[in-house]
Amino acid sequence: MFCRPKEPLPPTPRVQMEIKFNIPDELVEEIAQRVISKLMPLLAKQNNPDNDILFDVKGLCEYLNVSDKWVYERTHLNEIPYIKVGGLLRFRKNDIDRWLNSYHTPAVDTPKRTLRAVK
Repeated sequence: MFCRPKEPLPPTPRVQMEIKFNIPDELVEEIAQRVISKLMPLLAKQNNPDNDILFDVKGLCEYLNVSDKWVYERTHLNEIPYIKVGGLLRFRKNDIDRWLNSYHTPAVDTPKRTLRAVK
């Protein structure tokens, strides 16, 4: 059984420590450059204005050059990524671009010999 002490425990003393490193300036500069090189791509993605583009149905139709019927069918069948905001459909450009890239078919190499048509 747990019993509480009648008197409060005295506060634990805080110990302050100071550690000094003797690192050459060249090494500090190299570490800083490596950190910067790792952070730059992440920061560039955040500052990309395409990250903030949000299409409505009409805007998506124009972007994909399709009819609004096509967009409504794809959202009804959950074939295309979308967001519903207050009952209205919205589409993030990045999500749509990723969705489009999932259907990407890479080009094949040119044939080594001439192909003949079959009759």
